[in-house]
Amino acid sequence: MTPEVIHTTTFVDDAVRIILASARDAIAERGIFRIALSGGNTPAPVYKQWAATAGDLPWDRVQVTFGDERCVPPDHEQSNYLMARRTLLDSVPIPPGNIFRIKGELPPAHAAAECEAQLAQVASRFGEPRYRHDLLLLGMGPDGHTASLFPGTEALKEQTRNVVENFVPKVNMWRVTFTYPLINAARHVCFMLQGADKKPIVDQILAGEGNYPSAGVKPTDGKLTWLLG
Repeated sequence: MTPEVIHTTTFVDDAVRIILASARDAIAERGIFRIALSGGNTPAPVYKQWAATAGDLPWDRVQVTFGDERCVPPDHEQSNYLMARRTLLDSVPIPPGNIFRIKGELPPAHAAAECEAQLAQVASRFGEPRYRHDLLLLGMGPDGHTASLFPGTEALKEQTRNVVENFVPKVNMWRVTFTYPLINAARHVCFMLQGADKKPIVDQILAGEGNYPSAGVKPTDGKLTWLLG
């Protein structure tokens, strides 16, 4: 599987184009669009434009998950869910039951187990061995982490579970994160990155070098895109 690398000067436009194309294809083929949202600052303008330009997208057929979450309440300024709610979810008619929030206010292990069970229930309904996203959006930190898969943390070793609690010594904080098995089960994974500081790490990963967590993202039966602004 050779990744698609897109260098763009119209980052937000191209990101929204990828999302809407994936949504329309998934709904046409399977009747539902399952997307995992990424946190951080980079996706915020993308989500705002998606909400503004979605047109006649049938939001009742869109199912939203989150690649990771900080262990904070949903109204906390560091919450990935809060960012998505402000930029996207409050602006579109998506049914609340279609939003699978990671409950960061719960003890980390409980939050991970509840999210895992919710995804397993949907996967079972579709006859899937593992929940399969149509599009899974990811960012990448300056240390090469993605979701909350940080260098040297236990979650990198997980080979069975889809969602785990992960203590991150670097920030002295628990996180809840999707694991490689779940990420790599997606039909399409798209890294959305901006900034020249990420280029050296991206170059190493694309060359098959380095031991960064983001290098472990390798869809087993899907597409991988790097959108670089």
